[in-house]
Amino acid sequence: FRGYPPEYGYDFLREAIAAYYKRNGVTVSADDVFVSDGAKSDVGNIVDILGKNTVLIPSPVYPVYMDSNLMNGNRIELLEAGESDGFLGTPDLLDGETYVIYICSPNNPTGAVYDRAGLKAWVDYALASGSLIIFDSAYEAFIKGDYPHSVYDIEGAEKCAIEICSFSKMAGFTGTRCAWCVVPSTLETEGGFNLKKMWARRQATKFNGVSYPVQRGAEAALSEEGVRQCAELVDYYMQNAKIIADTLTKVGVWFTGGVSSPYIWLKCPNGMSSWEFFDYLLEKAQIVGTPGEGFGEAGEGYFRLTSFGSRENTLEAVARLEKLLEK
Repeated sequence: FRGYPPEYGYDFLREAIAAYYKRNGVTVSADDVFVSDGAKSDVGNIVDILGKNTVLIPSPVYPVYMDSNLMNGNRIELLEAGESDGFLGTPDLLDGETYVIYICSPNNPTGAVYDRAGLKAWVDYALASGSLIIFDSAYEAFIKGDYPHSVYDIEGAEKCAIEICSFSKMAGFTGTRCAWCVVPSTLETEGGFNLKKMWARRQATKFNGVSYPVQRGAEAALSEEGVRQCAELVDYYMQNAKIIADTLTKVGVWFTGGVSSPYIWLKCPNGMSSWEFFDYLLEKAQIVGTPGEGFGEAGEGYFRLTSFGSRENTLEAVARLEKLLEK
């Protein structure tokens, strides 16, 4: 242990994170990387430097986006997404208003992933309207296929977007607490305030940094061998997701996700509400999932299952699920 660490993270980890981006074809300066104790913390704390704004949040939504802005007294507009658009909200019907826009891809809870054109539409809107994107990429390690792993894959994003990512899902750091936030030095408010300098001041004032052993562990996770082992972990969970998806297909339940995401987002059968389905699964099969209503009104009638579990538990759960729903 080395006493208080640097508030922004040790250079060895910031440089490892920048190198991780480079391997994915994205250029990020290590000096723009801020190491933190979790993506959830960054999502909640970023409002400290943004003042009062109108916030646009695609729904269904990770609750922290909503709650942190409610606590800050911000005006919130929800952009509801659904089956018709693949649970991927678009800026097509927006009128050019300036927002702080929250985007999560791959999405929690729906598992939806923006392709390059879809993400470019949001970046183009932000640049044209003076909006700021908060891009949550906590699940980027689960992406399969030709989808952007970072908002900075899109030209111009460095002028309109902050990106937050986590070691929790990619490397099993849940509870250990380590993540990062990229705030480009090119990012400024309309009044000329530099957001990187503001975030640096905020972190130096309210945060004492992530411990040395945790940051060394995070650095190891981003090494060549670490990335290989993380990929094995991700593949294990994605095999669980396939087992769940195959079972839902077999019993005729509509779902999305589970391809580039550890989450399965299903439509509650027989017209049940999300909490009715929760009770039904718990009482009849002793299976627990997350009611969609917990992710906002747009989540009502849907239900989230997760692949974050052992193979043994996953196989037992789907066996119970199949027996229950095939009746």
